[in-house]
Amino acid sequence: MLKALTSTCCSHTSFGANVQRHVTFGDLTSPLLRVLRGQNRKSPYVFRRFFCSDSTDGSEPVDPEVKRVELSEDEAVADSKASSAIVSTAFRPEDYLTVIALPLPHRPLFPGFYMPIYVKDPKLLAALVESRKRQAPYAGAFLLKEEEGTDGSELEKNMYELKGKDLFNRLHEVGTLAQITSIQGDQVFLIGHRRLRITEMVSEDPLTVKVDHIKEKPYDKDDDILKATSFEVISTLRDVLKSSPLWRDHAQTYTQHIGDFTYPRVADFGAAISGGNKLQCQQVLEELDVHKRLQLTLELVKKEMEISKIQESIAKAIEEKISGEQRRYLLNEQLKAIKKELGLETDDKTALSDKFRERLDPKKEKIPPHVLQVIEEELTKLQLLEASSSEFNVTRNYLDWLTALPWGEYSDENFNVIQAHKILDEDHYGLTDVKERILEFIAVGKLRGTSQGKIICLSGPPGVGKTSIGRSIARALNRKFYRFSVGGLSDVAEIKGHRRTYIGAMPGKMVQCLKSVGTANPLVLIDEIDKLGRGHAGDPASAMLELLDPEQNANFLDHYLDVPIDLSKVLFVCTANVLETIPGPLLDRMEVISIAGYITDEKMHIARDYLEKMTREACGIKPEQVEVTDSALLALIENYCREAGVRNLQKQIEKIYRKIALQLVRQGAVGVQLQPDELKAKSGSVSNETVIVEGSDNTAEAEIVVDSASDQNPNSTDQSGTSEDTLEAEKIHESETLEKVLIDKSNLDDFVGKPVFHAERIYDQTPVGVVMGLAWTSMGGSTLYIETSQVEQGEGKGALNLTGQLGDVMKESAQIAYTVARAILLEKDPENPFFTNTKIHLHVPAGATPKDGPSAGCTMITSLLSLALNKPVAKDLAMTGEVTLTRRILPIGGVKEKTIAARRSDVKRIVFPEANRRDYDELAPNVKEGIEVHFVDDYRQIFELAF
Repeated sequence: MLKALTSTCCSHTSFGANVQRHVTFGDLTSPLLRVLRGQNRKSPYVFRRFFCSDSTDGSEPVDPEVKRVELSEDEAVADSKASSAIVSTAFRPEDYLTVIALPLPHRPLFPGFYMPIYVKDPKLLAALVESRKRQAPYAGAFLLKEEEGTDGSELEKNMYELKGKDLFNRLHEVGTLAQITSIQGDQVFLIGHRRLRITEMVSEDPLTVKVDHIKEKPYDKDDDILKATSFEVISTLRDVLKSSPLWRDHAQTYTQHIGDFTYPRVADFGAAISGGNKLQCQQVLEELDVHKRLQLTLELVKKEMEISKIQESIAKAIEEKISGEQRRYLLNEQLKAIKKELGLETDDKTALSDKFRERLDPKKEKIPPHVLQVIEEELTKLQLLEASSSEFNVTRNYLDWLTALPWGEYSDENFNVIQAHKILDEDHYGLTDVKERILEFIAVGKLRGTSQGKIICLSGPPGVGKTSIGRSIARALNRKFYRFSVGGLSDVAEIKGHRRTYIGAMPGKMVQCLKSVGTANPLVLIDEIDKLGRGHAGDPASAMLELLDPEQNANFLDHYLDVPIDLSKVLFVCTANVLETIPGPLLDRMEVISIAGYITDEKMHIARDYLEKMTREACGIKPEQVEVTDSALLALIENYCREAGVRNLQKQIEKIYRKIALQLVRQGAVGVQLQPDELKAKSGSVSNETVIVEGSDNTAEAEIVVDSASDQNPNSTDQSGTSEDTLEAEKIHESETLEKVLIDKSNLDDFVGKPVFHAERIYDQTPVGVVMGLAWTSMGGSTLYIETSQVEQGEGKGALNLTGQLGDVMKESAQIAYTVARAILLEKDPENPFFTNTKIHLHVPAGATPKDGPSAGCTMITSLLSLALNKPVAKDLAMTGEVTLTRRILPIGGVKEKTIAARRSDVKRIVFPEANRRDYDELAPNVKEGIEVHFVDDYRQIFELAF
């Protein structure tokens, strides 16, 4: 017979509403109740492993007081829908000797426990439904055996495919008679009643088997060993209850529904709720000896106790580790929430998103769609990330760069050619070709209505103003100016940016430039492009190609941003000292403008109109206090600053003005320190001896001297008339006429020291075997003598010895010159055996300076022939050009620099190769003034000119 269940037991939402029974409680003072109920007196709960006391395994007598209630067939079907329906049967459980076999994949079903299972087989499900209708709601629940090499999920999957004999062979022999309490869809709810053993198979689909009802072996309730074992199980359960809330709830359920204290029930309860594996639980189910069953359960419960202890220690260790951080995090979150409620502060992520969107709103129409899409995706991603994660910072920095760039924002350009020309003239003297090119750029922009980016390369020696020209061009065009030097740059990431995966990743210089200037059409000066390095991290020169190529830079891709940027409106200005070290593909994309350097009169203008004025203001000196004569400036340029640029000239002018400033301050301090009586006595000679500093920064220094003087002479402050006398003395000084500090050629040495350079012309009249050549260096042009001398003479002693730190090219030039000179001498004077019988020494002066280059050939030939013919060369003649073995003159470089060097040495006639006529014609008239130039393409023409 079945005992009824209370609604408390079956109140679980999934199926408990379908079963409602009445429980007749057993002895409430039973030992198990006393032990377990003392642990927790809270209201009972039902959990996953559902226990029900309405079961019997045949070991207990059936209560005769329980009435049976028979239901009609219709009411039996309706009980799955009504929560108050009562399930009963007209048969006793032991009457069922043939049952449908239900396979259980995970755990066996113990008597007295609920278990929901899913039935996927339609035939089996139909048979179970039919069984309930016939008021025989019982089936056999048997655990499925595992096959080797399969896990739990595969076992459950394969279970639905097993049929008939295959399924029969895979079932454990011992199982449980289970009452079907309800069926909801394919979910069947079972209550275990008593143990069964399969004897034989009756039918295959659905699997039906014959069973024997098995009982525990008889046992003595008063056996001390049995009692001790059961109490140890209960004691262990009590210890586990202290640490595991889940177990505590199981125990509450058990104490509510157990009738009498029985050893088999304690064993089944412990095994059913333990975490042991299914084979161990099956072993408990199959064990009929109550003492052995209790021992098996005790093992499982002890193991649970150990696991519970380990779990507790792990939880404690982790809790200690994170409690500090957790507490800090929680307090921070609470603080944020409080601030947000009070309106003091918005959420960090919200504030960030708002900031980025504020940046975007004004220029949203101008941002390209693909960039806008990336920004929106990143903003969404930012909201999903935790503020403490590293990915959050990466995304925030990325959005910071993306939103800060000036997408589609251009500065208003100046298309006024007259105004631009005026600005360029204000900043630089001369440089007509550079200014002309910039005005062309402006004119094209005006006619097109829009400007375009170009790449201009300014090449020339140091100090000619290449960098300052770039700044002036930006001012003339009304563009923002940005300069970055690539001298020695060896990392490609400086140009193309780092990948965002690296710690501390940054975009390249070009993206930094756009963020800095705030417009998409700045003027970018790339300084020292001829000094690009090449390191282990790639070749920066090759990376510059994408940046500078007008065909590619409309879609320049920075590694950090990873979205194309339009650089087509940027004007690039590069500077270089020499073009030879710039890689060919990079040079090909540039428009080269050469700045050769300045001649003496240009330097005079620059010094007078720009350098002197700027230095005077920097030193705080008034124009009326100093006068630098033209003769002093000329001497300074010719004897101290002979290089092509004006940087050294600026240094020398600064040196002069610093010394003047010191002189003025010293004299002013002396004038202030003079006593009133002395000042009155010397009032007639003040203008000749004393210089007072007026209106400059140096008055502060003079005031300090006055204070210190008054401290040293306290009596002067005590006298009543002293302050009045001092004021009177200062008035006398102010009324005096100031004498200017005069810088002339005579006293220039006192300010800048002895002359560095002397005249390059060593000879007033060039002797035999000496010829003046013209050379080009990175510092500009210079004159260079080539000397030849006879060492010894004798039959067959003809030889050539070279000195003067010559490079390989000049050594080859000397050998060619020697060969050509011998051929010309043989042609002009066949009887002269000079080269055959004479050992010759050829020297190029300034031996400590390495010399090389392909333009000394004709000078060397002339020098050798002058020695051979014993005829001096004309004193005002200088030449340059390389000669081939067939006496053809090849073109040379640095025409302007060499012309300037010739003027500096008072040369009146220059010989240039015919191929350089075009370069010479482009020179300014003031450079060509007073020079007679002969263009030659064969050495015979030079021979006529020289001798």
